[in-house]
Amino acid sequence: METTLQTGLQGQGTTTQTIASAIDSGSMTDMFTKLLVAQVRNQDPLSPSDPSQFVSQLTQLSQVEAMQKMASQSAASTAALDNLTVLALGARVGSNVTATTKTVELNGTPVHGGFTLDGAAAKVEVVLTGADGVPHVVPLGSHGSGDVAFDIDPAKLGLKDGSYNIAVRTDTGKTPAVELNGVLQSVRVAAGGGAVLSVSGIGNVDVSAITGFSGPQA
Repeated sequence: METTLQTGLQGQGTTTQTIASAIDSGSMTDMFTKLLVAQVRNQDPLSPSDPSQFVSQLTQLSQVEAMQKMASQSAASTAALDNLTVLALGARVGSNVTATTKTVELNGTPVHGGFTLDGAAAKVEVVLTGADGVPHVVPLGSHGSGDVAFDIDPAKLGLKDGSYNIAVRTDTGKTPAVELNGVLQSVRVAAGGGAVLSVSGIGNVDVSAITGFSGPQA
C-alpha cells in the first residue's frame, strides 16, 4: 500500500518519514491528509497527477481504517467474553468437575476417572508414564462398548508423587480419551486470552476440556 500511496511523488525523501509519522500518530485520516498535501506540492505542474488516484487512495485508507476499527472492537468483545466466562466459572470454584486430559498429577490421593469404548475389547488397560519414561500399567480386563470407570491408587501401585502421562490402551488398537474427576480450584484469564481452569489431580486445563460439573465438593 505504501507504493500506491507514493504514486505521483517525485523522489521526495520526506515521503517515508511522513508515512511513519502519521502511522505513529495512530490516525489514518491524518496520514492521508499529509500524503495528499505532499503529493500536491511535489507533483509535476506540467503533468499533474490524475485526481482518480487520490480517490483510490482515500478508498484504500478508509477500508484499512474500518478494518482496524473492526479488529479493535473484536478484541474488546473477546476480552469482555473472557471476563464473563471467568466470572461465571468462578462461581463454580470448589465444585467437582470432569475433564479430558493426557496428564495426571499424583500426590498420594486416589484418582477416579473413566473413558468410553466404542466397541468391545478383550484387553483394556490404563498406562501411566512418568518423567523417567517407565510405563505403569493398570489392567482393567475385558469390557464391552460403553463407559468404563477406573481408579488409580498411587500407594497400591507404588507410584511417587509427580506428573504422569495417562492413556488407555486396548487390544483393538483404539485409544479413547481419558476423563478424570477433580475439584475446580481456580479460574483465571490467560495472558493470551481465554479462561484457564486449575483442577486438582490434573493441573491447568482449557475450558473446552471440561466435560461436566457434578456439584460442590462434599
